[in-house]
Parts: sequence; C-alpha cells; structure tokens
Amino acid sequence: MRPPPASDQADPFARFRAEFHLPPGKIYLDGNSLGPLSRRAESALQRVLGEWRTLGINGWTDAAPPWVTLSEHIAAQLAPLVGAAPGDIAVTGSTTGNLHQLLATLFDLAGPRKVILGDELNFPSDAHALASHLRQRGLDPARHLREVRSRDGRTLHEDDIVAAFTPDVQLAVLPAVLYVSGQLLDITWLTREAHARGILIGWDCSHSIGAVPHALAASGADFAFWCSYKYLNAGPGAVGGLYLHRRHHARAPGLAGWWGVRAARRFAMSHTHEPAADAAALHVGTPHVLSLAPLQGSLELFAEAGGVEPLRAKSLTLTRALIELADTELAGFGFRVVTPREDARRGGHVALAHPQAWQFCSALKAAGVVPDFRPPDIIRLAPAPLYNTFADCAEAVARLAQIARTKAHEQFPAQPAAVT
Repeated sequence: MRPPPASDQADPFARFRAEFHLPPGKIYLDGNSLGPLSRRAESALQRVLGEWRTLGINGWTDAAPPWVTLSEHIAAQLAPLVGAAPGDIAVTGSTTGNLHQLLATLFDLAGPRKVILGDELNFPSDAHALASHLRQRGLDPARHLREVRSRDGRTLHEDDIVAAFTPDVQLAVLPAVLYVSGQLLDITWLTREAHARGILIGWDCSHSIGAVPHALAASGADFAFWCSYKYLNAGPGAVGGLYLHRRHHARAPGLAGWWGVRAARRFAMSHTHEPAADAAALHVGTPHVLSLAPLQGSLELFAEAGGVEPLRAKSLTLTRALIELADTELAGFGFRVVTPREDARRGGHVALAHPQAWQFCSALKAAGVVPDFRPPDIIRLAPAPLYNTFADCAEAVARLAQIARTKAHEQFPAQPAAVT
C-alpha cells in the first residue's frame, strides 16, 4: 500500500490520543455520530457527581464552578469554536428542541412572507421540526415548507439555494455540513445572499461544530444550533447549544421558561417573565448539570489543542488521505467517493457510495473498524484529529480493500429490512 501523505510522528496532536477511551483493538472512525469518551469528560462528570454527593443542594452555589452558572461557563469555552461572543450562545436543551425554540422566537406570522425554506438532504429531525412548527402556527407544510432539491442525491448546488430565496420565503434553515455526503456549505456567502433578499437564515451545525471553524457573528447568521455528542465528544444525548445574533436579542423568547429569566430575578418567583438580555433568554428549564459536565471537560482539550483552526488543518489532511487511498486501493470494487474533494467544500468525514454499503459496514466492524452506515448506500468514515492517525486511515482502507477482494466472488448476506 502507498504510504499515507503525512507522518504520524510529526503530528502535533498525537498526545491527545491517550486522552480518549478508544475501543480496544478497534479503529474508531464514527466520531461524526458519537465521539468517544475522553478522560477529561469523565473527570468532569465524576467531579460533579462528587459535588452532588457532598454538597447536595448547595452545589448550585458552592460547586466549582457553581452549577447555577455552569451553562454560562461552558458558553464561554464554546464561543471560540463558533466565532461568537459568550452572550450570543445558550448551552441548553437538544438540537431539535433548540430549533423549535428558535423558530418560535423568530418566525413572524404578521408579515406577508409565510414560507420556511429547508433542503431535501438535511437530517430528518430538522424537517420534522419545520413542518410541525408550521402546523402549530396554523400553516400547511405542503404549502409553506419548501425544500431545495439535490441534483445528484448527495450534494446541494449553492446556486440552487440562492434561486430558492424567493420573495415569499421568510426564514431558511440549512445544514452547515450535509450529514450524509459531508459537503460543507458557504455560510458567509449564503447568509449574505439571504439577507439581500430580506430572509432570515439559520444553520444546523451538528455535523460541523468541533470539526470546522465557524464565524457565526462575522458571517451575520441570524441563528444556529447544534449537538455536542459528535466531534465535541460530550456523550450520548449530551446537552445541545444555540446561537442567536445580537440583533435579535430584544425579541421575547417564543418558548419561555424560568431559566430564561435574567439571573438577578430568576429566584424572585414572579409570574411576570423578565427575560435575560442576551441569548440566555432562550433557556427554558433547569440546566441538566450531569449532561453539561462532560462537555466542560471535553472543551478543555480543544483549548489545549489551540482551538478548532489547527485541528481543521489536520482534519483536512486526514480526509484528503482517505480520499486518495480510496481512489487507489478501492479501484475496481465499485466504491465511489461522494464527498466534495475541494477542501473548502468538505467537512470532517468522507462518504463512500457502494450498492452493498451496509454489508461492507458490517464486515468492517467484524474486521475491527468502526464506520457508519447511512441508507441506502453510504459508508461514512470520520477521522477525528484529536484521536485518529494517518495510520488509522491507511489501515481502515486496507481492511476494506481486503474485504472487497475476499467478497468479490462470494455472496453477501441480505440487508435487513430495518436498515433499508
């Protein structure tokens, strides 16, 4: 096999690999679905459990940091990863719950525009949220939810997105990185084009945060939302986050709750909602402290690595190596790279299309590689720069090639109906 294009010995992030509990004897390439547990995340969770054990209710005020300000503490840690001020961020809820909150806060029935724009390749939960929000507001999703179509079933043409910014569109919700193909959209340009047409625009950063640097404030994005259990490695179902541009901070939260009240009045127990002056107003209920803690520990690693920008440089080199290895080592076996090859258009994973993708994913797992399958025909490989190496990429492709050679004249088992 041709050697990988860079040396692991020269990797400035090699020391971080030991920070993670990687599955023994496995090559873990599924961090774009669930990042592995880090020792820092584990330690942060154990610390909070200890505070709960010894302090009880006093953990809200006497823990370090106090639980009552833990969300704000983590927002400050997270802010550099998305290019925003801490006050523009709320670390809260879940991805879909935060999207519902942002829609309830920003979508205005009073004006003549009633259409929400999405796309047909976005994660289904976003589409479900958009449709249900329109129904809640008395609108018909069949008329008022429009989706940008894909020309190839894998990617979006950005000119097609701009063409869909029609005068009846009030708000657009798009993925920063498409979850199947790994295509990275041009947030700054598309935001500018939306605003030039009077359209609010927000971004689902679930498949980009922690892998791709963002400049949400500088781009002018109206809002964004994300999960933290993929590249941020905060654990299964970990707390989500949202961004609200400061031009919208004066809006009343669409879904009001007591934790969105300004801090000095939160325990006044008034039935008059007095919202915080920034994105913290979009908090609803009491923070999930045990879900917040692992994220706090995980973000320490990003800070020690120098932020997401240097990690992005390694990520691009890793995914470029995967693409080159797929081109050479998998030639003739029916695999096709469907992730954009240009660095500026690629997120943190590589998608390989094959008619028997599910069977190859199953065989890879049996061979000690942890990939990800997305129906109907995609194998996703996500080399995370904090813990994956170039050797991981080379060995994963070598094992896939060996499986392909072995199975070339054999019958794969049928794919179960449940994963079609």
